[in-house]
Amino acid sequence: MHSLLRFITPFNATIARLCMIVAVCGLFAIVGVVALQVFGRYVLNDTPTWAESLALVLILYVTMLGAAVGVRDAGHIGLESILAMLLPEAHRVWVEVLIHILVACFGIAMAWHAGELAASVMPYKIPNLGLPEGINHVSLSLAGVLIVLFSIEHILALLAGEKVRPAWH
Repeated sequence: MHSLLRFITPFNATIARLCMIVAVCGLFAIVGVVALQVFGRYVLNDTPTWAESLALVLILYVTMLGAAVGVRDAGHIGLESILAMLLPEAHRVWVEVLIHILVACFGIAMAWHAGELAASVMPYKIPNLGLPEGINHVSLSLAGVLIVLFSIEHILALLAGEKVRPAWH
């Protein structure tokens, strides 16, 4: 258990940091694209037609990567304080394991169905970008895979009596 955790923790921490770097760069790109759109509309009186479509694609990737990293770094909303107050330690650990199993199941469903959706709309193009429509849904599938990977790390850490340290600390 500990040897698997020693492998998966640095791997997941690196992936989480990379995802957050990509998400932050995506935020800067969104700001730049929207600023260009506003500048084009009000100063040049000629709005770039691709700007809004690109901003929407970027928003999907930023939010999905951020949500996946939120699962790893425990940045999501939880009721852990209620668990800590009401249950003894031995039971609390098993309830937390169950929670992470359910989160992993959600990630599997998300990855699978988003992958099917992405494949089904890949032949269609995003207007004004010329990119396949399926790239919008690839972000959901990628986030689902990451959620499963990060949930597995949490389960292994709980069973080993350890905590997952956030990637940014």
